[in-house]
Amino acid sequence: MQLKNDLLLRAALGQPTERTPVWLMRQAGRILPEYRAVRERLSGFKELVETPELAAEVTIQPVDLLDVDAAIIFSDILVVPEAMGCTYEMIEKRGPIFPKTVKTAADVDSMRVANPHEHLNYVLEAIKVTKRELNGRVPLIGFAGAPWTIFAYMVEGSGSKTFSQARKMLYEAPELSHTLLRKITDTTIAYLQAQVEAGADLIQIFDSWAGILPPAHYKEFSYRYISEICKALPNVPVTVFAKGAFFSLADFAQLDCQVIGLDWNMNVQETRQIIGGNKTLQGNLDPCALYNDFAGVERETKKMLDAFGGDRHIANLGHGVYPDTDPEKVKCFIQTVKEYSQR
Repeated sequence: MQLKNDLLLRAALGQPTERTPVWLMRQAGRILPEYRAVRERLSGFKELVETPELAAEVTIQPVDLLDVDAAIIFSDILVVPEAMGCTYEMIEKRGPIFPKTVKTAADVDSMRVANPHEHLNYVLEAIKVTKRELNGRVPLIGFAGAPWTIFAYMVEGSGSKTFSQARKMLYEAPELSHTLLRKITDTTIAYLQAQVEAGADLIQIFDSWAGILPPAHYKEFSYRYISEICKALPNVPVTVFAKGAFFSLADFAQLDCQVIGLDWNMNVQETRQIIGGNKTLQGNLDPCALYNDFAGVERETKKMLDAFGGDRHIANLGHGVYPDTDPEKVKCFIQTVKEYSQR
């Protein structure tokens, strides 16, 4: 199907665009009253993720309500450990909890390489329903967590400031760590390939906890697996967003991907110099800039666009939009990008 708005794909591939495309990480979610209305009818977050029609509905809400240039499938990176046999619970205001963590060789052995059509079919169905309902209006982004970030949750058992248990395992049991990372990577590759087959136009890999590893560990336990995933997805543009991994930008320049996501701490000019001109950069407004008044949101957005200079840029925040952000400020950000970047 021909896309009516293919700005995001053209920008990702380095092709000319009339203006800078814009979307937001976590755009489908708690900032929208319409999302909260759907959530209130359900038992919880997981029911929404696992019900394809409802996941499709909240995926499309920001396209209707915020006028973004892409939809991102409503799901969670933690569906991957669940599919492998490591289940999680999503606790309101606390985040994910894993009742049983992966600690020993026996635990790692018990984890399966998931079959996406069997264990993650609800996501693939949600993609198919969303594609049908979108009817070519904008591209649909599929995603997964990077293997290290998934490993961190499976070993730690919840979110953490330090992920010291997960990092400890890298030191104490590097071979076992690689065995688990191998299973996560194999699952992730099959899962993302299935998302593309189901209709995802672009893939994003989220390495949320990249920044807590020392550079040598990042290269050994994260980057090499991300590189493998990128190579396994030759048919669609791939974005790698590794929060806090400024020390790995020279490596990212070598990745077989089209787009590098920047968090709000990364200097745009320095990053462009390191990455070079043959990749698109995505980002990177500080999510807290949206707490500003409308004039402030407009000012900060223009400053960000000036820093990127217009070419090979996808406008976004430097992390997911915060849940208490005023949707009108989000619209102001989006509108400013559209008007100010017109070429």
